[in-house]
Amino acid sequence: MNIDYRLLALLARPEIILAVTALIVLALDLSILRKSSTGMRFAVASLLGSAGCLAAIFSLTAMTAQQSLLDGVLLTDPTIRFVQIAILALSIITLLLASQGTFTSNIGELVLLILLATAGMLFLVATQDLLIIFLSLETLSLSLYIMAAFHKPSARSAKASLQYFLFGGMSAAFLLFGFSLLYGLSNSTNLLQISASIHTPLNPMLIVAIVMTLIGLGFKVAAAPLHFWAPGVYQDAPTASAAFIASGSKVASFFVFFQVMCLGFAGAEGATGIAHFVSGWVPALALMALVSMVLGNLVAIVQTTLRRLIAWSAIAHAGYILLAIVAHTPRNLGPLLYYIVTYALGTLGIFTVLQAVEGDTGSDSLACYNGLSRRAPFLSACLSVFLLSLAGIPPLAGFFAKFYLFVSVIAAHPGSKSMLWLVIIAIAMSAVSLYYYLRVMKRMYVAEPDEDAQPLAPQMFLKVLAGLLAAAIVLLGCAPHLLLRWIPGAQ
Repeated sequence: MNIDYRLLALLARPEIILAVTALIVLALDLSILRKSSTGMRFAVASLLGSAGCLAAIFSLTAMTAQQSLLDGVLLTDPTIRFVQIAILALSIITLLLASQGTFTSNIGELVLLILLATAGMLFLVATQDLLIIFLSLETLSLSLYIMAAFHKPSARSAKASLQYFLFGGMSAAFLLFGFSLLYGLSNSTNLLQISASIHTPLNPMLIVAIVMTLIGLGFKVAAAPLHFWAPGVYQDAPTASAAFIASGSKVASFFVFFQVMCLGFAGAEGATGIAHFVSGWVPALALMALVSMVLGNLVAIVQTTLRRLIAWSAIAHAGYILLAIVAHTPRNLGPLLYYIVTYALGTLGIFTVLQAVEGDTGSDSLACYNGLSRRAPFLSACLSVFLLSLAGIPPLAGFFAKFYLFVSVIAAHPGSKSMLWLVIIAIAMSAVSLYYYLRVMKRMYVAEPDEDAQPLAPQMFLKVLAGLLAAAIVLLGCAPHLLLRWIPGAQ
């Protein structure tokens, strides 16, 4: 096997930059900055980590060609570069959010994990090889398991991490088993070669491989009924860790989900029509999307804390995004990417406001948001923008994301009643979501604050970060072409 090491170094340059930056941050934190204040250590580590991400972005923008190494083990094209740049940008926001935290004294280790998780995501989206997909997913997952337990004084943080790790280990076993069956069926780990080896009607081994793969990848995106880890992790993990799990990792996971199903299982789609039902992965994924939308939205209604509400909302949004994969055409990838990137920005914005409120009240209970508009009017306005965007209210980015996604799903299969009904249910569930988002806003603008409640004095940095994210949500809603023009194939 002849390996072009110059091409390998070129394709892996962003990941190499992140790995070197992570080691530099850890070395500085454990040596020169060891006796400095926590705030100083967080500021230096986050700025260095952000600089590494910016350097990786610059290295990606310098690439222009479409190149592949070892038949898809590593590759790059405009779509992959867009996803990688989006992941790096979200990682920078996470690092900036983490810099305002006080939940740990192991700052170098935290930044190291964020950067290594980011490197794992970059490898994950830049391959069409099952082995590299699995190794990249586990690099990402192991980092996230540890990050969830980074608030060491909190037993609940350790519990969330243990729950995440145990269920994640089980899902990895299912995924590896499914991948091994695919290798046995095709004698290849390349997604395109696997799809060329699949023939209908489906044989029992292929059906088992499809089910195992859906279980493994469904866990990564918190789709029902594989969602059980999400509420606990969102609730008990440190804010920066939960924000990273809810944003950057979702972008990478949904992209690889689309790649595996639409490339690796091409030819085994099946059909969802009642009169012409054909077994395949599309009916199974359609059912997963339906359950996610209904369960996520209905259970979110009864939540009493903002973290758990956002967790169940994320499960519902996973159902919406899965519709793009159910449609399984190349033109559905653009709407999926626009949706997940704008969703990640809104979610990071919510966690930014949440960190400011938690820092003052020590709780994420919805009762803490009573009268927030009088105590912190700017943060209330920003949080309203994020919530209304997730609900799909114009002219915010969330509205165009849902409209673009739903229209593309219907257009992918004109005349398909099953796809039409899925979109109708998605729109109905979006209306349900508006109810519980408005409940939070009602507390902020209508409910009276507690008698002993004092005006919030959030860190100026958090206010600026929340304001910038809110401005981005409004701007991308009013002028979606600012993002669409960077997404190859977007219409």
